[in-house]
Amino acid sequence: MKRTLYFLICISFLLLWSSCRKDFDFTPSSGDLRFSKDTVYLDTVFTNIGSSTYNLKVYNRSDEDINIPSVKLALGEDSEYRLNVDGIAGKSFENVEILAKDSMFIFVETTIDIDNLPDLNGEFLYTDKIEFDSGSNQQVVDLVTLVKDAIFIYPNRDDTTGIIETLSLNVGGEIIETEIQGRYLLPEELNFTNERPYVVYGYAAVPNNETLTIDAGARIHFHANSGLLVSEGASLHVNGDLSTDEELLENEVIFEGDRLEPAFEDVPGQWGTIWLFDGSVDNIINYATIKNAAVGILSEGNPNEATDKLTITNSQVYNSSNFGILGRNTSISGENLIVNNSGQASFAATLGGKYNLTHCTIANYWNNSFRQFPSLLVNNFQETEDAILLADLVEANFNNCIIFGNDRVEFLIDEIEEPTTPTLFDFKFTNCLIRFPIDDPSFSGENYNISGPHYDNNIFNQSPDFRDANENDLIIGEDSAGNNQGNSTFATQVPNDILGINRTASPDIGAFQHIIFE
Repeated sequence: MKRTLYFLICISFLLLWSSCRKDFDFTPSSGDLRFSKDTVYLDTVFTNIGSSTYNLKVYNRSDEDINIPSVKLALGEDSEYRLNVDGIAGKSFENVEILAKDSMFIFVETTIDIDNLPDLNGEFLYTDKIEFDSGSNQQVVDLVTLVKDAIFIYPNRDDTTGIIETLSLNVGGEIIETEIQGRYLLPEELNFTNERPYVVYGYAAVPNNETLTIDAGARIHFHANSGLLVSEGASLHVNGDLSTDEELLENEVIFEGDRLEPAFEDVPGQWGTIWLFDGSVDNIINYATIKNAAVGILSEGNPNEATDKLTITNSQVYNSSNFGILGRNTSISGENLIVNNSGQASFAATLGGKYNLTHCTIANYWNNSFRQFPSLLVNNFQETEDAILLADLVEANFNNCIIFGNDRVEFLIDEIEEPTTPTLFDFKFTNCLIRFPIDDPSFSGENYNISGPHYDNNIFNQSPDFRDANENDLIIGEDSAGNNQGNSTFATQVPNDILGINRTASPDIGAFQHIIFE
C-alpha cells in the first residue's frame, strides 16, 4: 500500500511540474537570427520555365524559443518568387516560431515572364528580398535570378482533350503516324540564329526535302525527351566556327538541356537525341558541342550514297546516357571528332554501313561497372524480337585516332557470319593509339589479329596522357604515346587540329596536338 501511495505522489509531482513549464512561451525575435547564406542565387532560368528549388536555413542560436512576427517577400504578392516556410507555401507569413538552439528551412522557387520586365538585350537580373521582422529588428536575405529570353518551339496541345501533337512521318510517300511528341518546323523557323537561345519541347522536325541551318554561336536547349528529327530528304547544316575563348566557345553551336543551373551542367540523359532519320541526306555538323543527351546523334540508313549521310568535323559529344554517336547501317565521315563519357559505347557503328574517322578521339571514362560496351563498337547486325538483321560493313576506317578509356577492352569488332549469304565486313585501324588486351586468348580470329591486314602501325595500351578525361578534357600532354606518331598523309587531309593548330609538320594521334600542361 505504501509503495502505491509513493507512486501516486511521484506522478502528481511530475504533473504539477510539467504544468508549470513554459514550453509554449515564445519570445519575440530581437534581430539575432543567423542564416546559411546572405544571398540566395537561383542561377539562370529561361523565361516562363520554373527554377529548381533552393533552400535557406534560418538558425535561432539563442537559449530562448522565439517568435518571428513576420517573414515575407519585400515585393509582396507581386513578387515572382515563391516561398515555403516550414511546409506552408506563400509569400507572407506571421508568427513563425523557432525553438531554442534550433533552425528551420525556407525553400525558394521562381518562374519569371521576361515580357513583364524591362528589356535588357534578352537578359534581366531579377531581385527581391526575404524580410524577417520589421523596424529596428528587421533582417533581410537577398534573392537574385538571371532571366534569359528565348525562342520556344513546342508541339500544339488540344485544350479540350489535353492531347499533345505528335509527328506524322512521310516515308517513301507513305504517311506513318508515330507517338513522338513534336511538330514540323515552319519555313520561317528553318534558320536558327545566335540572337537568342532556342528551347525545344518535344521533337522539332525538319520537313521532307527542307534544310535546317544553324548559325555559328547558336545555343539550342532541349527539354526532357526532346530533340531534333531530320526527316526523309531533309538536311541539317550546323555551321559553327572556331572560337577564340576556350571557356565561352562563342562561335561553337551548343546542344544541351534546358536546365541552366550548375548542378545540371554535366548530368547525362537530360534530353533525347539529334535523330538523322532514314532517308535524310547531306547532314553537316561543324564546330558543335553536343552534351548531356540520351544519344548524342542517331544516324540511320543511307549507307551507300555518294555523299556521306553525316559529315561531322571539329565537334565534341559528351555525357550521353546511352550512346555518344549511334550509327545503324549508315554512312558517317568524321574529322577532329571527340566523343567521351557515354553510358554504353561512345561510337557505335552497328548493322554495317560505311565509316571513315580521321584524327578523332573516341574515349569513354564512364563508370565501367555500369556500361556494357567499350568506347568503340563495330558490328554488322541488329537484333530484333523476330530476327537478327545482317548488313554489309562496306568499310570502317580509323586513321590517326585515339581509342581509349578506363576499361581493359575499348574496342569490339563483332561480326556475325552468314555462310549462305555472306556479307562484307571490311575495317582497318591505321596509326591509332588503342587500349585493348592484345594477348587475351578470348579475342581470337582474323578480326583481332593485330599483325593482319586490318591493322597497320598501331600503338596498344600506352597512355594518351589526357589532361582530365573524367572532365571531358581530352587534350593530350607531352607524355602522350601518340605524340609525333600520326601518319602524315592523313594529317595533310586534316591539316589543323580541333583548336586550329597546324599538325602537318609532326602530327600527333587524335583530335588534338599535344601541349605542355602547367
